Amino acid sequence: MSAIVGIFDRSGTPVDRTLLRACVQFVSYCGPDAREVWYDGPIGLGHAMLRTTRESQNERQPASVDGQLWITADARLDSRDELETELKNAGRNYSRPATDCDLILQAYAAWGADCVQHLRGDFAFAIWDMRRKNLFCARDHFGVKPFYYADMDSAFFFSSVLNCVRSHPDVSQKLNETAIGDFLLFGMNCENATTTFRDIQRLPPAHTLMISSDEFHLKRYWAPPTDGRIRYQHSGDYIEHFKVLLQSSVNDRLRTDRAGILLSGGLDSGAVATTAHALSKTAGEQIDLRAYTVVYESLIPDRDGIHAQETADFLKIPIRFMAMDDVQPFEGWNDSDWMWPEPSADPFLRGLFGQFKMISEDCRLALSGEGNDNLMHFQMWPHTMDLVARREWFGLLSNTLSYARRRSSIWPGIRRRIKSVFAPDCDVPAFPRWIAADFARRTGLANRWNEINQSPASERHPILPVNHASLALPNWAYLFEHENPGVTRSPVEVRHPFLDLRLVNFLLSLPPFPWFYEKSLLREAMAGRLPESVRRRPKTPLAGDPLSQWLKRPESTWMNDARWSPDSENYINRAELPAAPNHGGPEELSFAIRPLCLNFWLQSIHRVRYNLSAEARNG
Repeated sequence: MSAIVGIFDRSGTPVDRTLLRACVQFVSYCGPDAREVWYDGPIGLGHAMLRTTRESQNERQPASVDGQLWITADARLDSRDELETELKNAGRNYSRPATDCDLILQAYAAWGADCVQHLRGDFAFAIWDMRRKNLFCARDHFGVKPFYYADMDSAFFFSSVLNCVRSHPDVSQKLNETAIGDFLLFGMNCENATTTFRDIQRLPPAHTLMISSDEFHLKRYWAPPTDGRIRYQHSGDYIEHFKVLLQSSVNDRLRTDRAGILLSGGLDSGAVATTAHALSKTAGEQIDLRAYTVVYESLIPDRDGIHAQETADFLKIPIRFMAMDDVQPFEGWNDSDWMWPEPSADPFLRGLFGQFKMISEDCRLALSGEGNDNLMHFQMWPHTMDLVARREWFGLLSNTLSYARRRSSIWPGIRRRIKSVFAPDCDVPAFPRWIAADFARRTGLANRWNEINQSPASERHPILPVNHASLALPNWAYLFEHENPGVTRSPVEVRHPFLDLRLVNFLLSLPPFPWFYEKSLLREAMAGRLPESVRRRPKTPLAGDPLSQWLKRPESTWMNDARWSPDSENYINRAELPAAPNHGGPEELSFAIRPLCLNFWLQSIHRVRYNLSAEARNG
């Protein structure tokens, strides 16, 4: 995980070199190992290095090919051997071993803007093409690596750190009201192309951006496939194929001497841990694995720590626990060192900073089990309808009988299906009365409320519609950006093996029954590789809600008397707010607490101002 910055003056005016250096200094907490800049006339690129792979130990950025192509990249590539073979076939000759940014540069030299069709992994990069005088930018398929930019008259400014872009002297502090409305209604900005600041945009996941003096072209280069179809004669072939892909995915994400595992105590993170452990024993160089688990010891009942300990003991790897019981709602909201760049609906976000600080004491990378819940979401009905449409009567009969044997009763599922067709969804809450009426009118929030509450816009997958559509949700970018050092301020890179393209394509091609029913595929693959108590453990949410428990404590009453930002009146009708957000279930409380979350964030952005111009003059 490194930090990137860049300035391109499309009018041809030479780049401000002192400003560029100040930008790199600003993001240096993300990449403490090296800081470098390169500039030539109207273009300037900067990089703050965090070395997290063996190949990166001698890497320097910005890097070049023949002095004609220059790159600044935050990148980690999968399938490097396959890419190197493709480059060799394309006639590219380069010194080895190559760093990931070297391979990206070579791919651009071979295929131009189509290079992204050959790249797999997590990346955000910008390449200056000196011959064509254009800047080519790209972000990975799922948006694991952030990329923010501001297009200001003739100047284009970008960084992987939002606050860096915000700090540019020509970027205004005006807010994007649609993003504010999304936050209040849904807990996050639902547009992957925008931020909470009007002048700052995101490069969306799976998109490229080509910029020159007279061109500004945004293009999507990938979407989750809908046409994959894998059917094996023998059930064991599904399990073996999955195990091979998971091993390749984890192996591509290790490439280091020490790694952490975000071990929740569940099956997904346990599968990542045991796969990494097996690889560490067979690798040419020993990999030091450590586990990290967030737990509650007294606030709510929580058995995650017990199951995580069982997995760690089984694998014989050390584990550290971070107890969240004493992290108070909105703790640290007035501390400029912990200020989050955009509004967060999590009042316990301070705990995230503590978690990553703890990991950073030991490791520079951590593996996560996120993603598999979405990819292995089980639905029987679309699969059944697909078998009918294909007239696969034997498969339909055998699947139906097997499914009926596994379930105690199929009638609840049938009733839910009938209800979803003939009855409205009664679980959708009413549009909140505490939204300021003028704000709602000028931003069309009522229509937005209805639009987003529908199913995610996505090309429909014939048998896995929810799985496929879930990959387009804005939640992914929200998750990844909150784990980024630009927010956590700890130099730790999180990697997600289940969001490897090889695994995603494979899982979107499988029949959901029997393989996604209670995650049968993963459970079978982990036989003998995890404690049985963990392997057979059902998906288990938290046994209680930390926020509701905290709101019952006397020390939480200060929130009722919190000072409100004058800016909050633009968005919130405080007269309609409940007296105290201290009742209801987790979803209701999460909804009720958002006005307070926004209020504290509005105060924080006025408290902290950045001035790169002053830093540049003083630096």
